[in-house]
Amino acid sequence: MNALLQPPPWRREMTLRDLDAVVAVEARAYGWPWSRGNFIDTLAAGHIAEVLEDRDAGLLGYFVAMTGVDELHLLNVTVAPEWQGRGHGSTLLEAVVAHGRARGLGALWLEVRQGNHRARALYGRRGFAEVGLRRGYYPAAGQREDAVVMRLPLGGGGPHAVV
Repeated sequence: MNALLQPPPWRREMTLRDLDAVVAVEARAYGWPWSRGNFIDTLAAGHIAEVLEDRDAGLLGYFVAMTGVDELHLLNVTVAPEWQGRGHGSTLLEAVVAHGRARGLGALWLEVRQGNHRARALYGRRGFAEVGLRRGYYPAAGQREDAVVMRLPLGGGGPHAVV
C-alpha cells in the first residue's frame, strides 16, 4: 500500500489493558523505567494518560500528565526507541499542550535529564524555557543525574490566576 494512503497514528486514553505494551516500551526506552505499579497508580489517580498507536505497528508511544492548580505537569512521555525521530514525540507533546489549554491552565511543567539533549532540544523548539535544576533527581549508574526543569506558558490563567 502506498505510504501516503496509510492512516495516521491515532491517540486514545490509556487503559489497564495497555500496560503490557506500555511497560515493554518503557523497559526498552529507559535504564530506570517506570514500573507497572507506577502506571497503575497514575491511572487510578485519574491523571491524563494517552497512547499513540499505529494500526499495523501497535503502540508507538504514550504520555502521562498530572493536573494541579492552574498548571499541568508532564510526568512521562515516551516514544518506543524504534519509532523515535519520526515526529511522534512532537505529536504526543502537542496532545499534552492541548489538554492543558482546553482546561484553561496557565503552564505546562516537566523535568528532563540534564544529559538528554535530544529531548531538551525538542522541548526548546516547542517553546519551553529552562527555568531550574533539580539536583540528583534521576537515578543513574552509580550516582544521580540532575533534572532540568522546563516550563511552557499555555496562555490560560485558570481559576486562581494572579493578574
